[in-house]
Amino acid sequence: MYRRYLRPSLWREMERLQRDMNQLVGGLSSREVTPASFPAMNVWTGDDTAVITAEVPGVLADEIDISVVGETLTLSGERKPEEHEGGVRYHRRERGCGRFSRSIELPFRVDAEKVEAAYDKGILRITLPRAEADKPRKIAVRAS
Repeated sequence: MYRRYLRPSLWREMERLQRDMNQLVGGLSSREVTPASFPAMNVWTGDDTAVITAEVPGVLADEIDISVVGETLTLSGERKPEEHEGGVRYHRRERGCGRFSRSIELPFRVDAEKVEAAYDKGILRITLPRAEADKPRKIAVRAS
């Protein structure tokens, strides 16, 4: 009824808030906590590179997929559930499992052929060099 009077962006924001609240209430009732975004990532840039670190404990390095298309990096994989012998019931379960995929927009185009990734102690580090065509160029001003 009131939907037609609200701006579309405001309506979408209200729907997102309702979904978030439903997820929060559902998580509290089942004693499970679902992280908002997995894996947690840090992104920083220099003049010629972007570096991303991601926390992916419990995921084997060869089960992580990284793709770069244009200015978008996608990180995906699967964290498998712990295996227990029969008769086990969880008292608390906060560590999620299953397939994950997370995409982020990079601040510039990268040279996908030169992207490097290293994995150590559950931390994935991705180094993304800026594409030559995207690097700022200094323009000389000629006096007449």
